[in-house]
Amino acid sequence: MQSLIVIAIGGNSLIEDPNNQTVAAQYAACRKTVAHLVPLLQRGNRMLIVHGNGPQVGFILRRSELAKHELHFVPLDSCVADTQGAIGYNLQMALWNELRRVGMERSAATVITQMVVDSEDPSWRNPTKPIGSFMSAEQAERHAQSEGWAVSEDAGRGWRRMVPSPRPRAIVEIETIRTLLERDIVVIAAGGGGIPVRVETSGDLRGAEAVIDKDLAASLLAQTLEAEHFVISTAVDRVALHYNTPKQLWLDELSIAEAERYLAEGHFAPGSMKPKVEAMIEYLRATGGRGAITDPVHLGSAIAGRAGTRFSPT
Repeated sequence: MQSLIVIAIGGNSLIEDPNNQTVAAQYAACRKTVAHLVPLLQRGNRMLIVHGNGPQVGFILRRSELAKHELHFVPLDSCVADTQGAIGYNLQMALWNELRRVGMERSAATVITQMVVDSEDPSWRNPTKPIGSFMSAEQAERHAQSEGWAVSEDAGRGWRRMVPSPRPRAIVEIETIRTLLERDIVVIAAGGGGIPVRVETSGDLRGAEAVIDKDLAASLLAQTLEAEHFVISTAVDRVALHYNTPKQLWLDELSIAEAERYLAEGHFAPGSMKPKVEAMIEYLRATGGRGAITDPVHLGSAIAGRAGTRFSPT
């Protein structure tokens, strides 16, 4: 059996033009991303795809806000589940069409994935993940009073709701995912980082108002499944020091020790490259596998060791 590749793609990669965010436009962007995955499947590899959903969850929340005078509000865990289904559908259809185009008969399946989070995770006491629309200070205060939201001013652009982002601890549907991969089915799982659920004292699962970092979720999947390759697809082809400054320096290779040193020196921005590098380090420590961060165009070359920023245990 060929190598298992876990690939994490960002929700923003499905939106090429901020002025054209229709479902049709998102599918067109999705098909472009999938076209870069098909050559990896043609080589016989197994594949697990994890996707982001930040913009798409924002769309659902905004629709809920606009329709609140007529319809119920959609809780955050349901927003994640909705985007897992919708984006998974787009990816499945794009894979079907692209694989048929190259003469391959291979199927894909989306697994609506729940991620267990710890009730004692410190993020519950310090929500830092902004979601949803920008608000005025008055609107933010009203939501804080009526719905109990944590709100904060976001980089001078307005006020936003802040939610916890707990670390994923376990994958509820892991055996389903494993079985599908063993049957050579391309699996789309843990979209948006997975649906956060907490285990109650009875053993029952209950959805949580939180979001999980999709790169950490993808890393946990890659670790649990002992994937040979873990690749994070993002907007840039490599990781850089002093990004977007005159001192910018692209990095072709990084060891765990180097990556940790650069993290400690503050080179990677929170909410951007920092969680990606952290997710990569965790994967390498657990598996000793091969990792890379690159853009969709260079996915194949990065796995072959010719592009992107390649990560190694030593």
